[in-house]
Amino acid sequence: MHLLIATAGLLALLFGPQFWVRSVMARYGKDRPDYPGTGGELADHLREHLGLDGVRVEASEKGDHYDPDRKVVALQPEHYHGRSLTAVAVAAHEIGHALQDHANYRPLRMRTRLVQIAQGLQRTGTVVVMTAPLVLLASRSPTGLLVPLLAGVVSVGAAAVVHLVTLPVELDASFKRALPVLERGGYLPEADRRPARRILSAAALTYVAASLSGMLNLWYWLRLLRR
Repeated sequence: MHLLIATAGLLALLFGPQFWVRSVMARYGKDRPDYPGTGGELADHLREHLGLDGVRVEASEKGDHYDPDRKVVALQPEHYHGRSLTAVAVAAHEIGHALQDHANYRPLRMRTRLVQIAQGLQRTGTVVVMTAPLVLLASRSPTGLLVPLLAGVVSVGAAAVVHLVTLPVELDASFKRALPVLERGGYLPEADRRPARRILSAAALTYVAASLSGMLNLWYWLRLLRR
């Protein structure tokens, strides 16, 4: 019984935030004929209005994100072309990241650098783990698995650190950048401001499930290392 409750609690922690994010995005994802422009048009307007020189706005199949290396605000097609409250809020959130970059916001710089490091470690870790059977055969000893296990811990740990650093960056983009811009600029009707806060919360919390999953993976690899 206790195991069942613990399993249910763990599943709720892992998938609850993800389900809530999708639910909020879908709830406010219907097009609004009363909106004067699409998410992409709002992002492009804000880019120009806020003096984000060198930043481009484009549609992307790789999800909503801001690329600080290419200086690109990328929006999913439904947010780039859509006139929904979700499209508008998500566009403002990604512009928030562009504002962070423009202001040389240190946590964003740190996250960008950590992502690059983590990707390198994950590629290396994947290669090392894949060669583990060969190492085990060559060494003919269980200790030959120590290096692959360490590589797994390092690569998973690096990903977990990235997710932990990401959350405050996302919250800053939503509530210290995007929300003030939307409210001061009068881009939303009064009735849409509270729902917009929910969407911006969802945009910021997208990484919570990934962070929890990363910590669970790290715990699993550490257990393997202790055996």
